[in-house]
Amino acid sequence: MASQERSSGEGDKQPQRRFTMAELKHQAVEYYRNNEVPQRLEEVLNTMFYQRPADFYGYLVRFRPVYRSLGSMPDTSQQQLIIVIVIFQANYFSGLSKPPVICRLVGKKVLDGIGRPTLEVEVSCRIREREKRVCSSLISSHAEMLENASPEAFDADEKERYESVNTAVEWVNESFNEMFRGLQPTDQFNIDKLLGEYFSKKAEEDKRKREAEKDKETQEAALPVFQPPPATTASGKKKATKPGKKASVMEKPILPAEPTEPIVKGSMAVGCVSLALAKTAAIIREIPLYLHVALLKPNQEMPKELAVPLPMITVLSCGKSSPGKLNLMKEVMLIPPAWLTIKQVLHVPPTLDLNIHNIEKYLAPVQPPSSMGEGKKPASRDAAKKAPPPVLKKMSHLGCHVIGSESLEHPLTLIQSACANLSLQLGIDMYLGLNCAAHELMDYSKGKYEVLLGTYKTADEMVDVYLELTNKFPSIITFIDPLRKEDKQQWIILRNTLGSKCYLIAEDCCRNVSKLLEDESMSTPKCRGLVLKHTNETKISDLVQMTQLSDDGESTDDSLVDLAVGLGTKFIKLGGLSRGERVTKYNRLLAIEEELGKNGRLCEREEHEFLDFTEEEEEEEEEEFDYPGFAAGTVHTAV
Repeated sequence: MASQERSSGEGDKQPQRRFTMAELKHQAVEYYRNNEVPQRLEEVLNTMFYQRPADFYGYLVRFRPVYRSLGSMPDTSQQQLIIVIVIFQANYFSGLSKPPVICRLVGKKVLDGIGRPTLEVEVSCRIREREKRVCSSLISSHAEMLENASPEAFDADEKERYESVNTAVEWVNESFNEMFRGLQPTDQFNIDKLLGEYFSKKAEEDKRKREAEKDKETQEAALPVFQPPPATTASGKKKATKPGKKASVMEKPILPAEPTEPIVKGSMAVGCVSLALAKTAAIIREIPLYLHVALLKPNQEMPKELAVPLPMITVLSCGKSSPGKLNLMKEVMLIPPAWLTIKQVLHVPPTLDLNIHNIEKYLAPVQPPSSMGEGKKPASRDAAKKAPPPVLKKMSHLGCHVIGSESLEHPLTLIQSACANLSLQLGIDMYLGLNCAAHELMDYSKGKYEVLLGTYKTADEMVDVYLELTNKFPSIITFIDPLRKEDKQQWIILRNTLGSKCYLIAEDCCRNVSKLLEDESMSTPKCRGLVLKHTNETKISDLVQMTQLSDDGESTDDSLVDLAVGLGTKFIKLGGLSRGERVTKYNRLLAIEEELGKNGRLCEREEHEFLDFTEEEEEEEEEEFDYPGFAAGTVHTAV
């Protein structure tokens, strides 16, 4: 307490009497004694002495025996005083209590959005001497399987998936449960370091096991096997080749695909635990997950503003598994302009009508034009008028309709027609993006890309295809995986020619973010951005570190959206507006935008800006390893 004196500025009022410190102490003792405060505090301290909790102040915060005596206290002032003391006790001693620590991790096998097994991790912490379940998290299950894969490949993938999930559950319930007990969930980088060390050990064991199996197969193959002599013609002469038949010769040798990094069974436990503990830390700190992720960046203070990434909304799929001839366009995506809010994109007509449920009725009858370079004659106008609208065959795992197209221009013309019927002008009100998935189109026996059934293009010809597409459809501003990562020279040419018009984004080379960060020898294409996926052994700190190398930046778990906002990505790729696990993420994107707007932290997005690379010297391009832009986060879980 401190002595005070009021000035007599209102006429007749006398100045308040100044008390000495001894008098104030005496009054305080009498006041607390009359209200039985010492007795109540003595009860608390005596009870705690016998229980002797490890977290003394944390236990003191939650100790509430004083409430039981309130009913027997006739004096209302005494009740109010006790309540004030309890509030003061909670506010004061909570700052002195020990921080929450992890006490239990529980791994469970659950189903993702399409019924495949995946991993869920539950986190319980000891908070003020009580064990409390804080949150849970899910992660993508294993790897993406092509829809046109053989039944044998599906069976093998399903078997490996079950084994991987079972191993992940074992890792969580045994090794990780023991490893993280007693650690603070807010120490993300230490947690991820321990996860990385554990995974490296398991990956090395898996590598030795695979090498041993390979050596065994090699030894078995080396055993002598009786082979009958080759059959010869009666004349003893070699069989002549039929006239007019030429042996297929590869026009130009191509670089073989880099060997696929084998997935370590159980690796999804690493990424899932990392995300679950990040969510736990955000809950403990009483801030949204996206703010917690943003604060994980080095020397980062509480951000004043955050921008919500633009969604890439998949509306059509005509990739390799589609029924028509077209293989090139695995995803045809709509990208809104920077000035549109998420609410306008998702909830306000006419953009709402471009989702997959309504787009069919806006597709005007369009005759598929001849494909570029095929030399077919265009159909007559009468035939175009009579042509029926395309039949939307089935729903893709990407959350969009799969259509059969006979040419490169056909799906883009359909979208153009649908936008025109909704009074949307492509290139102003909406833009186009194409996920080409070129690595899925390479025919290695011919050394060419099969863009259409029976139509093959070299890597150099693919550059011409994209140039012609952007000339015919200038609203295209994004190409994802237009070439294999091995076609480095063509990536440079494509970047120099289209970099001033489009975002060129690589996805296939970033399947393993942890490996990309560890191995500096791993090359990435000369592109504008990368698609980062939170899957398998990818940790939260890996995503943070990856965005530090750039200038910008499926499950029913919507944490992916928080990661994209917290990391500061420019785009987020969530697939189509279909299926609960995808719509959940779009709704979370909308909720974050509304929350940032109410708090005055919503930052306006920058307009689409493209870089001109033509002035750079070729020598510098070959030596440069940069990430001049970061594209999007995407997770193929029940994402």
